[in-house]
Amino acid sequence: MPIILPSSLPAYGALRDEGVMVMSDDQARRQDIRPLRIGLLNLMPTKVRKQTEIQFGRLFGSTPLQIDLQLIRMTDFRPRDMAPDYLRVFYRPFSEVRKEKFDGLIITGAPIEHLSFEEVTYWEELQEVMQWTQSNVHSTFGVCWGGMAMLWHFHRVEKHMLPHKAFGCFRHRNLAPSSPYLRGFSDECIVPVSRWTMVRKADADAKDLQTLLMGSEELGPCLIQDSRHRAVYVFNHFEYDRNTLKGEYDRDIAAGKPINLPGNYFPNDDPTMTPRNSWRSHGHLLYGNWINEIYQTTPFDPDRIGC
Repeated sequence: MPIILPSSLPAYGALRDEGVMVMSDDQARRQDIRPLRIGLLNLMPTKVRKQTEIQFGRLFGSTPLQIDLQLIRMTDFRPRDMAPDYLRVFYRPFSEVRKEKFDGLIITGAPIEHLSFEEVTYWEELQEVMQWTQSNVHSTFGVCWGGMAMLWHFHRVEKHMLPHKAFGCFRHRNLAPSSPYLRGFSDECIVPVSRWTMVRKADADAKDLQTLLMGSEELGPCLIQDSRHRAVYVFNHFEYDRNTLKGEYDRDIAAGKPINLPGNYFPNDDPTMTPRNSWRSHGHLLYGNWINEIYQTTPFDPDRIGC
């Protein structure tokens, strides 16, 4: 089934050209179907913001359900390099959607890991968003920094700085094969990682967050289910494209920043070669399973979401 997006959004054409089923708002209104309403609270800067739209649009567009994807931003925060018209046309501020109900919400990561949560410009409003999910969103997916922010807000589980950036494609173990979020998963899978911080398993365990679904001894938890808050937290990037890590590596090299070659990514560790994509199928499985869980459990009447 298609994903519903404004036909003028650049991601619409990019996804259509990939063969992803997309549908304009006008087309969707002519169909007698209740689509799942999924919000994407996109906290990324401009260039990555547009890539993020495509990455999640691709995953949702491959599910057998109709998805109405709503792009959401923080009300007053605007990335310095983002054209105001782009945000005005395609993104709705949280202040505008806060009275509405959503079947699902994605809170993305943000390149602000070096800051404490309280130092983040929009932290106060983001806390409102996270609290709002308890009454207005059926299921929330926190990604990377977004997941760490939710863990801190709801459980006071800290993020810890790493001595060097965790960067590359790392093997993770499936720790809960019976979880509905891991249907179809192998015993182990490769996941792209790009972060300067981590959540420690011992910290999560101390807060009675026992539902650790996936992790590695080297990098700690990857995927945690928080049933109490109808949320899932993933600290790595199943949504990444083949060239996302390469783009980050090339950007830092061009800027003269210290950066390690992403591990287990380029064939023969040769950055001139086309990277391997060894995670795509598991990315589609994870987000397809999340959408399926929402479909199976969300109220048919949106007004009953959060009740």
